[in-house]
Amino acid sequence: MFYHIVMMTFTPEADGRFLDRVEHYRQRVLAECPGALAYALVRNVASRSDGLTHALVGTFASSQAHDDYQVSAAHVEMRAYMTPFIARIVVLDAEVPA
Repeated sequence: MFYHIVMMTFTPEADGRFLDRVEHYRQRVLAECPGALAYALVRNVASRSDGLTHALVGTFASSQAHDDYQVSAAHVEMRAYMTPFIARIVVLDAEVPA
């Protein structure tokens, strides 16, 4: 199993329309990336979040499935759309044994 976790703080311009469009991209990732097992934008409720308010949490069948996702049209377009709205970002990519 391969995990891709992107923790973020958004700019004030990230409104409901922004979240709706991200949801559209999330659905595309699941539909278009064969090895994407789960993919969600979630609110970070941790008291130790250090201001990172949201995370994209992706679970992939393998590191190769994650690599394929990285260059997929759905991800490339989503990243281009989201980047101007991201004030801070931290990424974790990890292979987790079963």
